[in-house]
Amino acid sequence: MYDEAEFRRAVANRPIRVVGDVHGDLEAFRHAVATERFIIQLGDLVDYGPESAGTLRLMADIVQQGRGLFLLGNHDRKLGRALMGRKLRRDAPLEATINQLFEPHNADVLEMALPLLRQTPTWLKLGRRIFVHAAFHTGMLGESSPPGLENVSPLLSRALFGEVTGRTQSDGYPERRLNWVDHIPAGHTVYCGHDRRSTDGRPWVKHGRNGGVAVFVDTGAGKGGHLAWIDLPEEKAGIPDYPEPSGFWAND
Repeated sequence: MYDEAEFRRAVANRPIRVVGDVHGDLEAFRHAVATERFIIQLGDLVDYGPESAGTLRLMADIVQQGRGLFLLGNHDRKLGRALMGRKLRRDAPLEATINQLFEPHNADVLEMALPLLRQTPTWLKLGRRIFVHAAFHTGMLGESSPPGLENVSPLLSRALFGEVTGRTQSDGYPERRLNWVDHIPAGHTVYCGHDRRSTDGRPWVKHGRNGGVAVFVDTGAGKGGHLAWIDLPEEKAGIPDYPEPSGFWAND
């Protein structure tokens, strides 16, 4: 399992680049990780886009080199549980990803995918910054990230799936709400993906009632949008922690 203390040592005194949901958009991901900064990718590496296997391979190389890490997203968890042989609803995006992994030239990815997903954290804290795939809960401030492929606890559900109402929308997806943003403590910033909230192609910033901030970095890569990333400034009191996005890659 991932060691949070190891993460803190790896990222100590290094600038950070936060990368949104990739969803198999390998070309864009290559551009996003072409940096000397430490990469924190917010989950959902796989499904929808054309190169989920290649995206996993590239992320594994980055982890192996100590250049970055990724957080487990709900699509990554679904892939991991499928590879474990667990019963689940296998939709078309998941089937396409699994088919890629079983192609002969992706044998290396098939071998390393499950061990990689097993060790991947589900949220991380670094000073006043919290990194998570879907949504924040105050319990994350006091608890370390649990294994992401096993049974879902309330905190793990929030990290992977967000805050849901229990209702289903007309598009078949769960209805989500953002009340959790109001519980982010003052001075803290949560970087997340999962929800594509942007209306102008840039990461979307929402201020909570308690003074905290959420930055939604998913801009639709692999789903007809593009991949966005943010280079974080050095963490200092009084300096906004949610700068303009440092780049994005759009496939025409």
